[in-house]
Amino acid sequence: MASGLLAVDGGQTGIKLRFEQDGETAELALPGVQTHEPVLPQLARAINQAAAAAGWECSTVSVGTTGLVKAEHDARQLYDLIGSSAISHIALAHDSVTSYLGALGERHGAVVAAGTGVVTLAVGPCSVARVDGWGHIMGDAGSGYWIGQKAMNAAMRGFDGRGPATALTGELAKRWPDLSEAYIDLQAMPDRVAIVASFAQRVAQLAASDEMAARICALAGAELASSAATALRRAGLEQQAGAIPVAAIGGVLAGEFARSSFVRELHLLVPAAQVQDSPGNGLDGARALALLPADHALQGLVSRFRAQP
Repeated sequence: MASGLLAVDGGQTGIKLRFEQDGETAELALPGVQTHEPVLPQLARAINQAAAAAGWECSTVSVGTTGLVKAEHDARQLYDLIGSSAISHIALAHDSVTSYLGALGERHGAVVAAGTGVVTLAVGPCSVARVDGWGHIMGDAGSGYWIGQKAMNAAMRGFDGRGPATALTGELAKRWPDLSEAYIDLQAMPDRVAIVASFAQRVAQLAASDEMAARICALAGAELASSAATALRRAGLEQQAGAIPVAAIGGVLAGEFARSSFVRELHLLVPAAQVQDSPGNGLDGARALALLPADHALQGLVSRFRAQP
């Protein structure tokens, strides 16, 4: 009988899977979640593909994913789509929940996860608050996509002469030597969200020498600080005595300029907030999701299904 645990971290850049059984672990990475399409079928395909390729057979599947809307927040749906009789328990949650668990475990505080997209989650003694994570069109302020889009806009303004000269223009021209046709090529790319977000890495690298790149990174940090402060207030932690842990995770907050701006602005908004690195990641959080105590405040954000023996 299957006894392993499969943890799944569904992100826009990639779906990561970790299988654990008898003290042994194995990991696999597959293409990312397309948030404009139904998410559960994509996850089911990834889980079945990984199981077939690696010979994994598990009784527990625990998933944290981006793009999870109310209609799909249903572990029974995912169980049916996977179609494996070996599975007896499925836990399903938005990746803000698993990011939180991977970063802070069961402690009260907040986690800001800023990669291609961004979401902030705060957990207090009695309540949970999610801020942003509304996608690249309506939200995700301070995310990799947000930075990349603003940088591309600044690059084209510099190209036109509508804005100040910036090294971002030359950086964009490395990918599209004819910048007058770059937008046509980009709009036709199925992975254009990831392409735009990937430009954020070059923005972070140029921030030390280019004023526009530094300004964009600083603005991203301020946006993320605003989200963190809002989440802490809504979770009832803003006035808590003592230090409040805030985990800053994801590629955006690995950059010096964005991170320093985030720390500075958050301290102004919530002096007790103590920014820290995360010892874990989304896969660690997905594993913790399967083992979350029944009385934890985050249980209200988790869908579970247990198959009848």
